Amino acid sequence: MTSAATRFRPGDALIIVDLQRDFCPGGALPIAGGDDIAPVVNRLVEDAVAAHALVVASRDWHPPGHASFQAQGGPWPEHCVQGGDGAKFHAQLRLPQDAVIVSKGEQAEKDQYSAFEGTGLTDELRRRLVDRVLICGLAQDVCVRATALDAAGAGFKTHVLLFATRPVTPAGGQAAIADMRRAGVVVDAS
Repeated sequence: MTSAATRFRPGDALIIVDLQRDFCPGGALPIAGGDDIAPVVNRLVEDAVAAHALVVASRDWHPPGHASFQAQGGPWPEHCVQGGDGAKFHAQLRLPQDAVIVSKGEQAEKDQYSAFEGTGLTDELRRRLVDRVLICGLAQDVCVRATALDAAGAGFKTHVLLFATRPVTPAGGQAAIADMRRAGVVVDAS
């Protein structure tokens, strides 16, 4: 599944970013092809578990009336409201029981795109002696990008697995790839 350079090993963490119902076709904020990555992500999870790598899944977990929602003047339609169907992980996603779940966007007045911002994930990964993260999920040009940039900024060797992510727009995806590469992120398309 992954290239030789990104094969899982102990000391790695697979970070699955926001593979939630609202970001897939039929959801409140659908990403084209979002459903297509679920089986690919499941194979990555299997590979990570077999290699004794950590599996982390982030999720948008917004309270009702969140500042990012258009009704409150934000840029996005209402999505991933805590406890709602749209906030659930994709129905096909198979997470191991010991997966670390990271919730973001829980404060009503502020948005969080990165799985690292205000979640304690950096400390958790360091506590578990993780030195390399491999990132997939949705959306490539928003939360995947922000997560990758924060991971690299925190000193983790950072890979983004393009074959297991999708952008909001093709142009946004290309811009995100350029941003991530400039930050030293390895972008793996294979």
